[in-house]
Amino acid sequence: MKKQRILLTIGIFALTLFVISCAAPSRTVSRVSTDEVTDFSGNWNDTDSKLVAEQMVKDLMYRHWLTDFVMENDRKPVLIVGRVRNLSSEHIQTETFIKDIERELINSGKIKFVASSKERIEIRQERLEQQSYASDETAKRLAAEAGADFMLQGGIKSNVDTSGGKAAKFYQVDMELINVETNEKVWIGSKEIKKIIQKSKTKW
Repeated sequence: MKKQRILLTIGIFALTLFVISCAAPSRTVSRVSTDEVTDFSGNWNDTDSKLVAEQMVKDLMYRHWLTDFVMENDRKPVLIVGRVRNLSSEHIQTETFIKDIERELINSGKIKFVASSKERIEIRQERLEQQSYASDETAKRLAAEAGADFMLQGGIKSNVDTSGGKAAKFYQVDMELINVETNEKVWIGSKEIKKIIQKSKTKW
């Protein structure tokens, strides 16, 4: 009788462990380099954003508009990044792409760059407060901002072609550089990304 109780207790304990192990989700987390390409879903990701930003700015910096401006004005042009519209069927963080563009522009060393309209609101408030609370020697002047010569704006489009367990995802990023004073478009760039995704059983 005592032996049966022991076996019953062991059986219940083993069953409990089995149920717990089945119910608990199995998850493994690994740290990888931020430069490593990770593309699980096939959707637009950080790698796409960085790659397109690098290629787009590289093309932008080697076109005639830049040398023409420097020759005519004897200075670097001042740029600002405007709105980048998400025209795709996905939720894309365009702010991340804009920051990638800004970083590449600044690092090029060939242009000057000013803060976006959202960023300027906070900076202008700080400048206004300095007029009342900062010393005369350190307070920054009003109406002394660097005006942008050109605005860079554009959009991200996507298209998906599916058949069975396969899908082809196509992204197109179009950007335009516009003269702020004359509205003249001095540069138009387009970059494309195409991905093939295959799953054994899926619904697109």
